[in-house]
Amino acid sequence: MASVGERLSRTRKRAFIGREEQLARFGQALDGDPGAPFAFYVLGPGGIGKSALLRCLADRARASGRPLVELDGRFVSRDPADFERAAAAFLDVPGTVMILDSFEHCQWLESWLWQRFLPRAADDALVVLAGRLAPQPQWTADPAWAGLLDVTELGPFSEEQARSLLAAARVLPGLRERVLRFAGGNPLALSLAAAGAATWNGDDLWAPSADTLRTLLVGLIGEVPTAAHRRALEVAAQAYSTSEELLAALLPDQDAHLLFGWLRDLPFMEATHRGLHPHDAARETLAADLRWRAPNGFLTMRQRLAEEYLRLLREAPEEQVWTVTDELFHLFRDGEMVARTRSTRSREEEVHDRPLHPDDLPVLLGMATETEGPASAEIVRYWAERQPQAFSVYRLVSTGRIVAFTARLALPAPPDPEDLATDPVVAAAWAYTDATDPVRPGEHIGVSRFTVYPERYQVPSRVIDLSSSRAQAESARARGRAYGFAAWRDAEAWAARVKGSLLDTGARPRVGDHTYGVFGVDWRQVPVESWLRHFIASTAVPAPSGPSGFSRTAFDQAVREALAHWRDPGTFAVCALMRARLAADLTDPVEELRTLLRRSVDDLARDPRGERAREALTAGYFSGAPTQEAAARRLSLPYGTYRRHLRQGMDLLCEALWQQELHGPR
Repeated sequence: MASVGERLSRTRKRAFIGREEQLARFGQALDGDPGAPFAFYVLGPGGIGKSALLRCLADRARASGRPLVELDGRFVSRDPADFERAAAAFLDVPGTVMILDSFEHCQWLESWLWQRFLPRAADDALVVLAGRLAPQPQWTADPAWAGLLDVTELGPFSEEQARSLLAAARVLPGLRERVLRFAGGNPLALSLAAAGAATWNGDDLWAPSADTLRTLLVGLIGEVPTAAHRRALEVAAQAYSTSEELLAALLPDQDAHLLFGWLRDLPFMEATHRGLHPHDAARETLAADLRWRAPNGFLTMRQRLAEEYLRLLREAPEEQVWTVTDELFHLFRDGEMVARTRSTRSREEEVHDRPLHPDDLPVLLGMATETEGPASAEIVRYWAERQPQAFSVYRLVSTGRIVAFTARLALPAPPDPEDLATDPVVAAAWAYTDATDPVRPGEHIGVSRFTVYPERYQVPSRVIDLSSSRAQAESARARGRAYGFAAWRDAEAWAARVKGSLLDTGARPRVGDHTYGVFGVDWRQVPVESWLRHFIASTAVPAPSGPSGFSRTAFDQAVREALAHWRDPGTFAVCALMRARLAADLTDPVEELRTLLRRSVDDLARDPRGERAREALTAGYFSGAPTQEAAARRLSLPYGTYRRHLRQGMDLLCEALWQQELHGPR
C-alpha cells in the first residue's frame, strides 16, 4: 500500500493547475540540464499560489530521488548558524534541493544568502525561494548570477485555468460562473470559494479586499459545529502557530486531537513544524470577524493564550524562551504599549546576538565613545571586566558586522562601593531603592545599562526588541530579583514610550557630557507575570480607529505598504490603504490615491523642518532607486543620516494622512 505521503503527493499532482513554464524550467534543472538555473526565485502577493507551486516542486524533487530540505521563513532563526544547521544537507550532500517558502518573513537573510551561503552549495544542488518581495536588484543585475538565477512573478490564473481548478474541485457547473465572477483568477479566492461553493450564494463581483475574504471565510466555515470548535478558531486566529498541545492547554475539557484535526482540514490552514498557521490574509480576516462577532470571547481567549505563554516563559527550556517571548509580543502586536516601544522590522537591519568575546571589546568601546563619549566608554570597560556575561553583541545577519551592544547587569545587595563610585547610573538606581523600599540581603536588582546602536541610537529597533525580550525573560526566571531598571539618554521621549509600564524614578545622573533618565519597576510589588498582563489591558480596549475601522497602528502600516508598492499600480490596487476613507469616494481609486500620496509628500516641504523628510521619501519611493542605500547616494547623504530623515518623513506623512482619514481633506 502507498504511504500517506505518497497519497498526498498524488492528490496534489492531480489537483495542481497551471504554472507549466515554472514546472518545465525546474524539471530541466532536476534532469541536470547544464543550461538550467541553479536558483529559482518565485514572487507574488499573498494568495497567488506560491506555496502550492513549491509543494508541487518538492514532490517532483522527491520523486526524482533528490535529497530535500524544506524550510519556512516564518520560523527561521535570527542566527545564520541555525539556518546552516537546518540546511546542512544543502552544503554537504550532492544533488540536494532546498526549498524556502515565505521568504518575506526572513528577507533580512538575503544578502547573506547570495554572498555567503549559496556559493557553498554542494555539487548539483538546487534552491527555490518564494516570497512576496522581489529580490534585491543587485543580484538580478549581477552578471555572475545572470545564468544561475531564474526570477518568476506569479500572476492570476487564466480563465481556462480557473475553470479547470473549479472542475477539479468538483464545483457544480451551475455555480462555476458565479464563483468565477466573484473570485476572478486569484488562486486563494478560487480555492476558498470552491471549497464553500455548495453553500455560498454571493452575487457580488470580485474585489480584492478584506470584505471579500470575510465573505469567503464565513461561507466556507458556515455554522461552526460546536462552541469548542469556535474556541479553537479563536486560538488559531491569535496564536502565531497552533499545536495540538497548545489547544489541549487552552481547552482542557475538550478533545484537542479532534479539534486540531478539524482546524487542519480548513483550506486556509498551513501545516508547519511548529503547528498550524493560517494564511496571513485569512488570519487577519478571521480575527477581525471573530472579534466583531464575539468580542468578549475573543479577548478571553487572548488572556488564556497570554497565561499559557507566561507559564512557558517560566518553565520552557532555555533555548525556547526567546521563541515564547516573540509569540507573546505577536499576541500583543496591536497594543498601544507595544507599538510605542517595539520596532517595525525591515530587510536592512535584522540582527542576531552573541555573548561578548574579548576581541569584541575594542569595537564596543569605539561605539560607546562615538555615541556617548569617553566617560561612558570607560564605564563599558569596567562592566565588561566585571560582568562580561551581561553583554550581548549584535551583528548584522547579512554581513556579520558588529553594529550594537547591550548590557543587562545583575547586582546583588548590598551594593559594591566601587560600582557606586564608578557608574553614576547604577548609583542612581541603588539610591532610588534606598529611598523607596530597600533591597534585602539575598535579593538583587537588574539594570539594562547600555543600549548602544550608533545607526539607530536609542530609538525603537530590533536591538531594543531583542534586549527587552531577554530582560523580561531573565526577570521572569530569576530568583530574588527585587527591581528592574533601564537607562535612556533621551529621558523625555522614553518617559512617553514607557508610560504605564515603567516608572520614571526622576533620577537624571550625568555621565560625561550627557544626562540619563532612569526608569524602573519593583518586581516585588508587581511580579513579572502581572507586569506582562498589563499589556493585555492595553489591547483590551481597541485603539482609536478611523471611520473605515483602521486603528492608527494599522493605518500607518497601510501607508508604508502603499508607498512600497507606489510604482506598481497592479500591486498598489490590492494594498490595505485602498480600504481607507481616503479612497472611499475616488473616481479612479488607484491613480487618485497614488497622486494623493505624492502630493502629501510634497506638502511636507511647506514646513522648513520637512524639506529633508520630503527629499528622503521622494528618493526612497518615487525616484526608482533600487535600494535605500542607492537613495542615500542620490541625495549625497550618509546612510544613517538618510534613514533618520526617512523615519521623520514617514512619521510626518502618516500623521498628515491620519488627520485626513479622521476629518477629511482640509
